Amino acid sequence: MTVKRIVVNMLTAEPERAKPFYGGLFDMHPVMDHGWIRICAAEGDPAGPQLGFASEGGSGAPVPDLSIEVDDLEAVLARVAAAGLAIEYGPADEPWGVRRFFLRDPFGRLVNVLAHAR
Repeated sequence: MTVKRIVVNMLTAEPERAKPFYGGLFDMHPVMDHGWIRICAAEGDPAGPQLGFASEGGSGAPVPDLSIEVDDLEAVLARVAAAGLAIEYGPADEPWGVRRFFLRDPFGRLVNVLAHAR
């Protein structure tokens, strides 16, 4: 299993307000925009550092603090089961092309673990 990217997510009622600040100051521009969530990445590096700005978590879920994309979601699910950790959402196949689940880290942060559909 390999981690492909990590996105910090920030709850906001107005995701579009991120563009002037993060785009103007840090050259971060949208690489994904579903209206309720906008992911911004460094100029010319869509797989590099990313920030998410979301008014909801999608499919009625809360906004997770962190999203971790992996190449093998089933392997992570097996590790979660072996560790006896509780899943708070999912696993779910989402209409925007990802399979994901949520769990809490030891600090209480909500973590979205996802893989893109193959």
